[in-house]
Amino acid sequence: MGKEKVHINIYIIGCVDSGKSTTAGHLTYYTHGGTDEGTTENLKKEAAVMRVGSFKYAWVLHKLKAEHVQGVTIVLSIWKFETSKYYVTIVDAPGHRKFFKNMIIGTCQADSAVLIVAAGVSELEAGNSKIGQIHEDALLAYTLLVK
Repeated sequence: MGKEKVHINIYIIGCVDSGKSTTAGHLTYYTHGGTDEGTTENLKKEAAVMRVGSFKYAWVLHKLKAEHVQGVTIVLSIWKFETSKYYVTIVDAPGHRKFFKNMIIGTCQADSAVLIVAAGVSELEAGNSKIGQIHEDALLAYTLLVK
């Protein structure tokens, strides 16, 4: 009998509009974490109708209609997939300050985290400013012993 697979919880954290949900959605889609071509095609059409085509992968994870309308993650979005060594749970955490409590609740259960930082100069500067969230998110993960 082979070695049992390890469970790992990976949390995607970062500033609002940094691309957390899009990154997590791509990862979920390309690892076949519960999405199929038909679902993705429907999301692509819905995003095009709402003129936010770039949101199609983010919407792979978003389940609330309000998340589609507002364009932000409100509740933790969870997807699972399996590799040869691991059972992986990807959790997309809200980045908007209004939903910070939801992000904290989720981070408490994380084994590891991926901090997404926007690459655009203005977004990076905003996230790194005194009122930005990059340091706050990293400090929270560190304080909760997330690797």
